[in-house]
Amino acid sequence: MTTPTTPAPLTPVLSKDWDRPDLFTLDGYRATGGYEALRTALDMEPDTLVDLVKASGLRGRGGAGFPTGMKWGFLPKDNPKPRYLVVNADESEPGTCKDIPLMLANPHVLLEGVAISSYAIRSNLAFIYVRGEVLHVIRRLRQAVADAYTAGLLGKDILGSGFDLDVVMHAGAGAYICGEETALLDSLEGYRGQPRLKPPFPAVAGLYASPTVVNNVESIASVPSIVANGAEWFTAMGTEKSSGYGFFSLSGHVTRPGQYEAPLGITLRELLDMAGGIRSGHELKFWTPGGSSTPIFTAEHLDTPLDFESVGAAGSMLGTRALQIFDETTCVVRAAGRWIAFYEHESCGKCTPCREGNYWMVQVLDRIERGEGSEADLDKLLDICDNLLGRSFCALGDGAASPVMSSIKYFRQEYIDHVEQRGCPFDHAKSTLWGGA
Repeated sequence: MTTPTTPAPLTPVLSKDWDRPDLFTLDGYRATGGYEALRTALDMEPDTLVDLVKASGLRGRGGAGFPTGMKWGFLPKDNPKPRYLVVNADESEPGTCKDIPLMLANPHVLLEGVAISSYAIRSNLAFIYVRGEVLHVIRRLRQAVADAYTAGLLGKDILGSGFDLDVVMHAGAGAYICGEETALLDSLEGYRGQPRLKPPFPAVAGLYASPTVVNNVESIASVPSIVANGAEWFTAMGTEKSSGYGFFSLSGHVTRPGQYEAPLGITLRELLDMAGGIRSGHELKFWTPGGSSTPIFTAEHLDTPLDFESVGAAGSMLGTRALQIFDETTCVVRAAGRWIAFYEHESCGKCTPCREGNYWMVQVLDRIERGEGSEADLDKLLDICDNLLGRSFCALGDGAASPVMSSIKYFRQEYIDHVEQRGCPFDHAKSTLWGGA
């Protein structure tokens, strides 16, 4: 029996040239081999490309982790309507900060991925939906699209292949709910961003009631490297069911926060070693493996492999790999309260469980934090979560229940301390980066 080789702790693929000052330009990207994968792809049959992405095991990098190639394969072959590719660049999950720096540093890798993916699914019109607050990213993307058109990399007869593709860069109005794919589609169509009842799914009736593929920025940006290097190269990284690499965004009480591009299956302990550990003089208390909408983990999960299966088996979700790190100075009740206040504000209000549930959780959490709560409020919170979980139109309700349920699970005594001491036992200034030394 052979011992498997230990993968490299970091796998800079999407981020390998981020220190190149002109990478965001067409010339800078081409100097690193950019758009060569597009030439390769255009010499292949579209179905062969779909099979290649299926074989790579690439799973959606936007949170759900659905197999990308399989999603492409769901498009009905006998539907006469046009097909659309929609790139979800509405990054707004608290703690998630990978797609925006990717688009800012290297917008052309996304455009190359859009061109290859559109060709693979036989789409001649693609949309990139960016949240409106990131004006610097919008300007950079628009310039990149214009340069790609001028160079014949978008538009009519791309690289003499006979393939036509138009790309529309759409700036949203800045709503968290528009990160949900069907709400995003409604917003693109000019309606208020609210999730649709499914089925039908976007693959059958998506944008303009036509077959549509909706993929995350990082998912689409990963396609050129798979075309250039092959499926076996991609599956050599990560784990058996969670292959490849991805961004792990470390923020909070960590010495060197930032983007760490590593194989799926790496652990927080390994990432913290590379990030300089928890800030000096403090220790890990709790953390999120995939942003604030995933159940929190504690120090006992330091060695949990960060892949879809392992994180799920441990009771949370890998999500967007947004690792928010909190040390012992943080009040978990206050943290949960801040998160739920966000979800209450961002709930679209279409369904009662989410609209009312988040509102009442804010009231209860604020009451406990002020020292005016009772131990019965914990059961009330869990009861509200039970009425949220699995009962809302989209995953916002599930996501809002996650931090509350998991924080009570791991830190029930801390909630009780707020009740018994008639107030928060923490000095909030100590949890700030400038007041926590």
